[in-house]
Amino acid sequence: MGTIVIGDVQGCLLTLERLLAVSGFDEAKDRLWFTGDLVNRGPDSLGVLRRVRSLGDSAVVVLGNHDLHLLARAAGVVSAKDSDSLDAVLAAPDRDELLDWLRRRPLVHHESPHLLVHAGLHPRWTVETAVSLGDELREALSSPLAAPLLRAQALKSDAPLMNPPGRTGVLAVALRVLTRMRTCTVRGEMCHGFSGPPEKAPFPCRPWFEIPSRRGPDVTVVFGHWSALGFRRGPGFVSLDTGCVWGGPLSAIRLEDGALFQVESAELPTGRVEEQAKLKS
Repeated sequence: MGTIVIGDVQGCLLTLERLLAVSGFDEAKDRLWFTGDLVNRGPDSLGVLRRVRSLGDSAVVVLGNHDLHLLARAAGVVSAKDSDSLDAVLAAPDRDELLDWLRRRPLVHHESPHLLVHAGLHPRWTVETAVSLGDELREALSSPLAAPLLRAQALKSDAPLMNPPGRTGVLAVALRVLTRMRTCTVRGEMCHGFSGPPEKAPFPCRPWFEIPSRRGPDVTVVFGHWSALGFRRGPGFVSLDTGCVWGGPLSAIRLEDGALFQVESAELPTGRVEEQAKLKS
């Protein structure tokens, strides 16, 4: 049995199917992990949701910021963006089943020595802290706390991690860390508005995985979200978002032997990355 981890799909169903074929995925004996952002901006978010949901226990999916945006739109707490491609999901006859399935996905998945998240971990968090917060957030997203959390997650600002206004504030910050973090200061303050290559991060911001005091060195964090970072392996991390929805490849690794699988985008011709990147946020 193998475990294949796939980067951000974002509605690119044709490319996903090609990657599954290239990787040799066998639904009868293998498992798939997804780094989140199954939906949005690509042409077939509805098809991706149906396909991944059909895999049942063979698939582990952590929620990404675009998945949360879909849930927020469905709940009526945020407005549509010009770059959204979610209308087919929201109008689908099986909309409620798909949204309920998506809402119940975790924010953190831990199977030692790997930990799966969409964007990153706060450098002060231990693995145990991340898992505990992820469990609490999963329950909260199916509770009355869902609306304020989804509304807060959409904001491009941050509240202090220490001494936040109540437990909802703690969870709102944790949700943004897990689904939006790319860079932060050495004190752990998230840097917002930067999505470019890590070497161009403005001072004093650094990639979260390069913070010297980062805890949890005994786990390898596998994540997506940062297409400008691309595929990269380093001490304690693997990044897998290679910008399929922008014309880059869709990437995956097999955890057991580290094998890398990549296929070019079937939805967006290579060479249109810069044009499409104008829509990025």
